[in-house]
Amino acid sequence: MAERINEIEAVAREHKRVRDAAEAAIAAGAGGPQTWPVVPIAIGVGVGSAALAAALLYAGRGRKK
Repeated sequence: MAERINEIEAVAREHKRVRDAAEAAIAAGAGGPQTWPVVPIAIGVGVGSAALAAALLYAGRGRKK
């Protein structure tokens, strides 16, 4: 029984340590929501899609003799 209580105490201590570290990180500003750079990603996806479409059109047009 004593082993079980020690195990529970160890888990509780670990949980408190992690919770306190997370609260400290949020207070310092390190844990805020991350923002993705949407505009550069959108431009990259757009250019990549256009390049893929152009490559497929070029490959599918066939050769004229």
